Amino acid sequence: METLVWIGAAVTAAGFGAIIWSIVLISRARRENLSDDDLRARLHKILPVNLGGLFTAFLGLMLVVVGVILA
Repeated sequence: METLVWIGAAVTAAGFGAIIWSIVLISRARRENLSDDDLRARLHKILPVNLGGLFTAFLGLMLVVVGVILA
């Protein structure tokens, strides 16, 4: 079950990387001084990356918990 913990840690790191990437994309969009509608459109494109990262990190943490419980 130790491998399950390491796999979960890797999946969590990938999700965390996606969250960091969405933060970088949002900060770039805010620095461009776009109009309100353009900024909203850009944020709507970035939102799935953020939610996907959160979901991936959640699944990875669940894998870690399951691995620890089964160990």
